Amino acid sequence: MNAIRPSAVPLVTVDPYFSVWSFADRLTDDHTRHWTGQRHGMVGLIRIDGSVFRFAGQVEPNAERYYPEPPAMEQTGLRVTALSTFYTFEASGVRLNLRFASPLLLDDLDVLSRPASYLDLEAQSTDGRHHDVQIYFDATGEWCVDRPQQRVLGERSDIGDLVSLKLGHEIQEPLNRSGDDHRIDWGYFYLNAEQDGGTTALLGTAALRKAFARGEALQAEDLSAAPRVVRDDQPVAALAFDCGSVNGEGTRRRIVFAYDDVYAMEYFGDRLEAYWKRSGMDARTMIEAAFAEHDALIERCDAFDRQLSEEASGSGGERYAELLALGYRQAIAAHKLVADAEGKLLFLSKECYSNGCLATVDVSYPSIPLFLLYAPELVEGMIRPIVKYARSGDWPFDFAPHDIGQYPLGNGQVYGENKLEYQMPVEESGNMLVMAASTCLAGGDREYILAQTDLWEAWVRYLIEYGLDPENQLCTDDFAGHLARNANLSVKAVMGVASFSILKRLQGDEAEAQRYMDIARDMAGKWSELADDGDHTKLAFGQDGTWSLKYNLIWDTLYGTGLFDSDMIRREVSWYKEKRNAYGTPLDSRADYTKSDWLVWAASLADDNADFAELVAPIGEMLSKTQDRVPFSDWTDTVTARQIGFQHRSVLGGLFMKLLKDRGTMRFEPSRSTQAFSER
Repeated sequence: MNAIRPSAVPLVTVDPYFSVWSFADRLTDDHTRHWTGQRHGMVGLIRIDGSVFRFAGQVEPNAERYYPEPPAMEQTGLRVTALSTFYTFEASGVRLNLRFASPLLLDDLDVLSRPASYLDLEAQSTDGRHHDVQIYFDATGEWCVDRPQQRVLGERSDIGDLVSLKLGHEIQEPLNRSGDDHRIDWGYFYLNAEQDGGTTALLGTAALRKAFARGEALQAEDLSAAPRVVRDDQPVAALAFDCGSVNGEGTRRRIVFAYDDVYAMEYFGDRLEAYWKRSGMDARTMIEAAFAEHDALIERCDAFDRQLSEEASGSGGERYAELLALGYRQAIAAHKLVADAEGKLLFLSKECYSNGCLATVDVSYPSIPLFLLYAPELVEGMIRPIVKYARSGDWPFDFAPHDIGQYPLGNGQVYGENKLEYQMPVEESGNMLVMAASTCLAGGDREYILAQTDLWEAWVRYLIEYGLDPENQLCTDDFAGHLARNANLSVKAVMGVASFSILKRLQGDEAEAQRYMDIARDMAGKWSELADDGDHTKLAFGQDGTWSLKYNLIWDTLYGTGLFDSDMIRREVSWYKEKRNAYGTPLDSRADYTKSDWLVWAASLADDNADFAELVAPIGEMLSKTQDRVPFSDWTDTVTARQIGFQHRSVLGGLFMKLLKDRGTMRFEPSRSTQAFSER
């Protein structure tokens, strides 16, 4: 069992469209749901010696026309790791173990991109007796439509020794629209199992549940000709397993959920397929590979879970390790991995539960600690689309863009209708420079990054001219509104200049590297005077008695550049502890809300692990106590534990900042030669 109660439990988590969760403590307490909250139902039933119980989901509200809802099995266990979710149920002398696993392995991008997720079921006797067991499981047509009034078609096919049930919207119009609170209604959902004498696979309606509960023969319906309305007809893909006589050794069955989106992204006019298709793999071979590689992938998932838990516990304690486990799948599943027309990798985020922006720079920036740790090429995949757009004739400004469109249509920025007053000039320019330098230090493709030096130079000039004392403009915390003379934003400008210095040193230009580092140091010195407010630093220059989390300072610590006074940083950490509420330290003095990612960054400034744990522990308390049962929200009230906004966002990759700091891979050592640097 986890010490932290998840606010929602990840089940099938692959990408922004293929992401299904339980929003309840028990899997039987609610319908399973897409991360947006709309129902993406699954129902699991088990018959034990003739008595039927429910272990997953709920029947439809009008299900009394079918049968009384079977009683729920007792859920006796729930454990969430980075890559798997484990449930345990018991009834009538039988234990049922479920494992939902999405193998989002960052060292294997083919597997990470593959839209296949596992459900392993194991039934075993607990009382020393043999029990006659049958299991029924279905997934509804809700998985492949945006709205329940839409209609689906279905078909069954055999793939070697596998059976595959396919559902899809009747009208196939890939990439037909963009937005935030919507689901995919193109492509095809597949529910798959291994064929054996005890497996029945069929398409039909939710009436199949009634038949199973009554012990009647399951009758398939033809869903290939006449489309069925999801809300009214309740079409399902269903699997039934006759496990026979079950003893203490148990019996196992396996289900694979898969989704072929046909086209994944529109990218500056090009329609792109998902990364897993780039060598010609189709849905059939992808499903076959998922089954064939199951055992090896599960073993690798277990190994990664153990490694992460051990390393994170050593870095920030067991509660910190649990936070990373709860955030891992969400951070990755808020992205889509594709290759552009030249075969170059693109890792494109969706700004979930906001406005659905695509490849948002100030959403990528907080997420990068996770990816710098395990797959820096994915940070390069975040940088590439912004560079392409900035170099196009459609971007008119001398600072970095905010985004490249609205998911899944990446044809140019949509945020703020491109009006100057809604841009984030210092924010996005500083973000891009930090991302570029940190990617190089983490082992990313320096040749590509350094080939963009003219762009980095244009943006660093902007930061030098306007970044130290920013004008009235937005930062990434745009929900707080415009703010002039933002002290934390000024830190970002300083670290953006320092990042450019690092890039110049990696390029072998020692003189320019030193010149820009001197500029950054001079800016940091002026910042210290402007921001000083005694025992803490100000929210904004000239605003005495205010304060904010200076999360951007962490890059000075990671780089080891020493631009900012260490005593000031220690005072900041003490101040954050003093201002802590029950569910976290507020983002700044204007409101009680906080951002979990930024709070972990600020806590990572601490030299003492005890101080870090003290600042981060309230995030776990928030998850355990919040009334808002949604995927891990990063924007919450520190007094009430309530969600202010945001869920299922990639920024939870920022929770890995302490781990990144302790790894020491970002440390910049100017005394070493460029060649020595490249040998690391």
